[in-house]
Amino acid sequence: MALTPGARADSGGISSSFSGETVETPSIPASTAETEVPGVSEPSGVPIPPPTGPTVPGALATLRGTRALAPTSAPLAVKQVIAAANRIRTTPYVWGGGHRTWVDTGYDCSGSVSYALHGGKLLETPLVSGSFATWGEPGPGKWITIYANKAHVYMVVAGLRFDTGGDPEGETGPRWHAEPPYPKGFVVRHPVGY
Repeated sequence: MALTPGARADSGGISSSFSGETVETPSIPASTAETEVPGVSEPSGVPIPPPTGPTVPGALATLRGTRALAPTSAPLAVKQVIAAANRIRTTPYVWGGGHRTWVDTGYDCSGSVSYALHGGKLLETPLVSGSFATWGEPGPGKWITIYANKAHVYMVVAGLRFDTGGDPEGETGPRWHAEPPYPKGFVVRHPVGY
């Protein structure tokens, strides 16, 4: 895998500075914008996968096919986040997916980010996109950086983007991407300590 210029583990994969301000909301059709899902309660069934599989040297994750390989130097929680994201990486996009139950037939953007963070024991219940804009701490993280606004959320884990959009083949659903984040219009946050 060719590393993305500017991707660094200490910056969550971006090399620009963080101002803490949201500048412009990207154009996302209203039908895909996430809001509170009526009648949805906390999901049941708590899958926390072990961080199994090969790792790669250094501090940056690597793509092998559609699967992310965790860096050897990553903390256990980061390896678990990557393992959880790998578990759902080929599921389809389903609005509200991942909010009623952790194990679902598909996931929306906030459901997939919630699922992965839950796998690392960093989140107990799923959040909708806008809620991630105030979750954790401000600015990019060393290992995990969340990009959130009221309509969309995605994250960068050890230099790889985990996102339900932007797939070059036009597929939707939770996928790993080597391409850099697109931070304009998003609030940048990170899990405490990561």
